[in-house]
Formats: sequence, C-alpha cells, structure tokens
Amino acid sequence: MIEFVTMGKRKAVLIGRTENLPYVFPRQVIDQASQIVDWVIPPEESSQFGRDVSCRDLPAETEVIFSTWGMPTLDNSFLDKLPRLEAVFYGAGSIRGFATEAAWKRGIRIFSAAQLNAVPVAEFTVAQIILGLKHLHNLRVTRASDWPAANSIKESMQGNYCSKVGLISYGAIARLVRKLLRSFEHEVWVYDPFLTPEEAEDEAVRLAGLEELFRECHAVSLHTPLLPQTRGMIRGIHFESMQKKALFINTSRGAIVNQSEMVEALFKRPDLHAVIDVLEKEPPMEGEPLLEVPNAFVTPHVAGSMGHECARMGAHIVRACRDYLEGIPSPLEVREADMASIA
Repeated sequence: MIEFVTMGKRKAVLIGRTENLPYVFPRQVIDQASQIVDWVIPPEESSQFGRDVSCRDLPAETEVIFSTWGMPTLDNSFLDKLPRLEAVFYGAGSIRGFATEAAWKRGIRIFSAAQLNAVPVAEFTVAQIILGLKHLHNLRVTRASDWPAANSIKESMQGNYCSKVGLISYGAIARLVRKLLRSFEHEVWVYDPFLTPEEAEDEAVRLAGLEELFRECHAVSLHTPLLPQTRGMIRGIHFESMQKKALFINTSRGAIVNQSEMVEALFKRPDLHAVIDVLEKEPPMEGEPLLEVPNAFVTPHVAGSMGHECARMGAHIVRACRDYLEGIPSPLEVREADMASIA
C-alpha cells in the first residue's frame, strides 16, 4: 500500500450514489484516503452499507468532500450548511452537473478524475476503429449460406494499414486515442479550431476542416464537449459525404449530433456503420428511430469507466487530495476559467 505523508488532516465525508461508491472508492482506496483525512461520517456508513449521505444534511464541520456520480449541486442552500467546505474531490468525469457560480465565488476548489475516465473511453474508441475498419460488424457468419456474402466483404474491406482516421476535437480523450493508435500506422486527421499547426506537427496529425475530415477519412470519431455552440454541429450532410463503408463513432455527447438527420443519412447510406454510445436522450424512449437503424450499433453509454475501471478514478482523486493538502499543484484541478471549454 502507498503511504501518504501530509502536513495535516481535514474533516471529510464520502457522498454519491450508493451503487457507484463501492466501485470508485473500494476498500483499498478508502484506506489510502483515511491516511490523509479524518472521516466525520465513517465511509462504511455513508456508502457500503447503503446509506446515501447525499440525501441528508452533512456535518457542518465538513472541509473536504469525496464524491462520484450523484454529487449534489453546489448551490447556496447546500453550501450554507457547510461553512468550512474547502474542496471537492470528484471521482468521475464532468463536473458540469454540480459545479456552480456560487461554489466558485466561495472559493471552493474542485478536482475531477475526468482525465482518468478518458482512459477507457479512448480504449473503447480505438477498439471500435480497429475492428470497424476490418468491417467486423458485417462479417458474422451464423450459417453456411452467410459465408459467400461475408467473404465478399472481406475481399473489399478497407483494413487498418494507412487508413485515414479523423478525430473531431483534440482534447484529453482524442490525444490518448492518437497515442494508442501510433502502433497501427494510421494517418490521423484532426478537426479542432484551437489546435495550432505547430501542435499538430508535434502530435503527428493533419489539421483539416470538419467537412474535409468527414469527406476524406475512413473512420471518424467524435470527442467534442457539449457546449451551446457545439449542439447539433454534426449534420446529415456530413454523413452523406463520407467515404464508402466508412465508420462513425460517438463517445462524446449525443446532442452534438443532429440525431434525426443522422438516422436519415444512415438509412440512405446502408454501407456506412455508426457506433453510438451516447444518445440525445438517455435512456431512449420506446420507438426511438435510431434503434431501428440496421447499420447503427448502439451501446448504453458504456465507453467510460465501468466496474473495476472505476477504482482508477478513486485512487487518483485521493492522490489529488494528498497534493492539495501538501500544497502541490494537481493536474486534476478544474478552475472556473476551464468551464468554457471542457465537457
């Protein structure tokens, strides 16, 4: 076990959805946190035994919150009950669901494990690219009569060598996707208005416009944060312009894509294939048209941390707390200015 040495302890609580807490903060992670904080409510009472602290008042002496999915909104009514609160250590991804202007005004510092949640998303994306460019989704043989059709697809497949892979937005997840793809000899294209030519050269990626990227790449993966200016930015015309048998992957946010136009385009272009892990509305309503599209493979928002992968976020957020207590800058800290560009 890693031993943490700190200059002092803070009064801490653990809150969040009861079903998620044991995965993000398993016993070994709780033991590490216990070396650097004093629990004002024993963790086993707030999570492992099913008592969800987020549903009741927290002790006023609370200085540090450890949390994950299910973190309450940091509004004035919540913060008024916690006059000594200094920091929130969030063992999950986006903080948009709970961070508020009231929290920033009070100087509450917020740390997020979003960078660690990027790891399984990037792994999922790369797996889909590698298998998708081999057209695995069309190659399943369940009876002898399937063999000729599958074999003809095999003969005409794009494959991975020298294929063009397009990444839309070049944040933490897309950068990790690019890193993982280096051994596969793809040509990686990027659409990101904020990426400079010098940075693109350093990353060995080719800058492209959005329309050009859809038109030229054999696989396109979306990693754009959902902001007012990005809502609905991917339109049907983008899909209609794609290469024959091209692949589209969305592990970002469903609302960035105009879903109805995507559905129409995929029906028009049965040669295309889409892997959609995020929908505009989750869970989908009965009769959702996207679920009827034969060339769309829809998964229930599973690209991020699942099962034992969640403990990675908990372990790193505890390390961020250690750094905070020792006055060491942490790469996991999110600042108010970051909110304009993060997911």
